[in-house]
Amino acid sequence: MISDDSARSFVDRWLADWNAHDLDALLAHYADDVVFTSPLADRLLPGSGGVAWGKAALREYWTAGLAALPDLPFDVLDRYIGVDTLVIRYRNHAGGVVCEVLEFAGDTIVRGHGTYLAA
Repeated sequence: MISDDSARSFVDRWLADWNAHDLDALLAHYADDVVFTSPLADRLLPGSGGVAWGKAALREYWTAGLAALPDLPFDVLDRYIGVDTLVIRYRNHAGGVVCEVLEFAGDTIVRGHGTYLAA
């Protein structure tokens, strides 16, 4: 079970790592065989169908995203705790609200989903 303290600590690190564009620090939290879905991955990883299969594909996706938006900042709005799930609700560079849904096995993220507010 994810505690409030561990969730707060993780989200603080996650935000600092994203805002520093430190992909190595971010990816250190993910399993080698992580599965990450996002509508943006469909555009940045052609042929992926929006799914990054594995840490190497996730690195490729995020590298492409940061190359397209070199000044990308995030601002965390809320965090939601489940049994083995953490949801980070944040504001992105364009002012849009995004939720990142992260599923953990112990301290490692095994599945993630970038979700965006419907129009």
